[in-house]
Amino acid sequence: MRKRMVVVLAGLVGGIAMPLYGQITITTLSTKPAYVTGGDVLVQVTVGAATRSESVKIRAGDRDVTTAFHPAKKAGVLVGLVTGLVDGVNVIRAGDASLEVTNYPMTGPVLSGPWQQPFICQTEDFKLPDDTTLGPALDANCSAKTVMQYVYLPVGGEKFKPLPSLTTVPKDVATTTTTAGNTVNFIVRVETGTMDRGIYQNTVLHDPTVEPPPTPFAPPKGWNRRLVAIHGSGCAGGWYVQGAAMGVNPLDKVRLGQGYALFLNTLNHPTNSCNAIVAGEATMMGKEHFIETFGVPDWTMSTGGSGGAYTSLQVADIFPGLIDGVMISATFPDALAIAMSGLDAHLLMHYFTVTHPEGLTDSQKVAIGGFSWMGAMIDAANQAQRTDPTPDRVDLEGYLSARWRDVVPVALRYDPVTNPKGARPTVFDAAKNVYGVNPATGAALRPYDNVGVQYGLHALNSGVLTAGEFLDLNETIGGVDANGSYIAARTVGDTLAIRRAYESGLMLSGEGGLASIPVVDDASSKESGGYHYGWYHFALRERLREANGSSENMVMWRSAAFHAAAQDLFDHWMTAWKADPSHDSERVKMLRAKPAGATDGCFDGGRFVADALPFSSQPVSECSRLFPVYSNVRKEAGGPLAANVLKCALKPVDVADYTIKLSAGEMERLRGIFPGGVCDFSKPGMDREPLVTWPSFGPSPVHLIGGSL
Repeated sequence: MRKRMVVVLAGLVGGIAMPLYGQITITTLSTKPAYVTGGDVLVQVTVGAATRSESVKIRAGDRDVTTAFHPAKKAGVLVGLVTGLVDGVNVIRAGDASLEVTNYPMTGPVLSGPWQQPFICQTEDFKLPDDTTLGPALDANCSAKTVMQYVYLPVGGEKFKPLPSLTTVPKDVATTTTTAGNTVNFIVRVETGTMDRGIYQNTVLHDPTVEPPPTPFAPPKGWNRRLVAIHGSGCAGGWYVQGAAMGVNPLDKVRLGQGYALFLNTLNHPTNSCNAIVAGEATMMGKEHFIETFGVPDWTMSTGGSGGAYTSLQVADIFPGLIDGVMISATFPDALAIAMSGLDAHLLMHYFTVTHPEGLTDSQKVAIGGFSWMGAMIDAANQAQRTDPTPDRVDLEGYLSARWRDVVPVALRYDPVTNPKGARPTVFDAAKNVYGVNPATGAALRPYDNVGVQYGLHALNSGVLTAGEFLDLNETIGGVDANGSYIAARTVGDTLAIRRAYESGLMLSGEGGLASIPVVDDASSKESGGYHYGWYHFALRERLREANGSSENMVMWRSAAFHAAAQDLFDHWMTAWKADPSHDSERVKMLRAKPAGATDGCFDGGRFVADALPFSSQPVSECSRLFPVYSNVRKEAGGPLAANVLKCALKPVDVADYTIKLSAGEMERLRGIFPGGVCDFSKPGMDREPLVTWPSFGPSPVHLIGGSL
């Protein structure tokens, strides 16, 4: 067990050690000094004008590492890759300045907490570009050898081919001109290995026939100094596996051809690992390794769709500085939003089909849920399956409880009768280091709560439901327990889980890194089903507005003709922002650099329509006519568009809250249904805590909000 080590250093600011004497500063470039991994770190030493840089001796512990440092373009600046660090605290000294860095093994963990167990290695199933695999894992941590392979794009070809020789260029190789204006052979270096128990890859243009192996001091000619973090999709089944696939192809012909480098990890694919803290840790380690191999990028963007969208958003928000901009599609704010809205819809569908199968029309049911039609509500309801650990539950058509990857042995899986201590396949248990654990069952604590929720409140007030129908619904809607079973009582969320959801960023707040970076969102949606509904995009925008006073840094375009134009806009925005030499805040500089065309709107065919994009299913604007957006169960119960209240504050039942006249008997019955009061959504959620950026659940002692559980 690693000892907790607290860094105590006079003048330590971020990754910079302010000089104790003289004019020397030390900065880590590849990662924060508290989170170094793999035994090496890229370091910058800045020497004041009164000191000659060549006279400075640099040491790592007892070792002289001066020769590892090279002069940078800026006078008085030295950059070096310091290797051979031991696990734990290491002290780097330059003259009289010093900086403590804490090194962790490449296997992790650093801040995601105790390893998930069981964990199935899949290196021997992971396909490399030449169709071989990484082979069997070398140890219990799922480690594998690092493999370097090269591929090239043939002239007129759509697919990459293995490069047959590292010394001879194929006759059919294509060339490409990057955004930096360099024309190079279209040859891509593909590095594959393991870190953080996941499988990582990075890809970049590099021609080994004419270029030396890349270093941070001599990066490939074809790299445009821009880096892309890419993420897979999904969530259901995303637990207990290393993953045999990335979910997205790092051989992106367009991005690579422009000179971008890409990096990813199997644990950034939510279908393998549905845990944003682990994804952030893997991103941190992957970016560090990339910088230590190729050098510091001008900027780093993150991109993905569906699960890749919320992974991009959450990593950028929870870990400020890792990501400089986000470009996403099929957006959700977080995985929690899908699960919470799914549970609400699941309870409604159980009421409609089992508890009260007669009496309400489909139009009434749709009004209660807010969806475009019943099929959309059923799709949403079935997403509760990612919270249900009980196998083979008979429920709605299409409902699949206890979602597992096939490689997880049945003997390891939870069963309430035959294996009650088995691994539980839920979005909560995938992140139980965050949510906390019930010591009696070993199950993760849960943030879902529906106490005080008045289901169908808007339908009642609009006259779609009678008072009797509204009362019957809320009297018998019930809740679910930790095993996913229906119960007669409302579900009371676990206080620790609710608080941790906010603190950790598993409930996206937008108050962290997202406050100061561009967010470009393809806000197209599938209102008719498939659960990629438009309201999730609007919930994200609303969270940014609440957290930062405005959502000026977010651009929403509703269309199917999005990607090329959005990428061009995004790249111009990032380039202008990063070229701003002023000392203004990053948010101010970022907003100042925002292109004139970066406005919300939609595409009508090829015509862009600037539009404020009101949240409405009615034609209140041109874009809402073209692309109506529907609601969700909790919003129709009076909840906020941001969908960021896990447990509502309560207030006494008040006759003034209802537009239809309720009799004295109906009011008495309503108070009996809600003895503690009804939701007061004008107030913040109960147990809400501010986001703790760079949160740790162990072993790192920095920003520790949870340890071994």
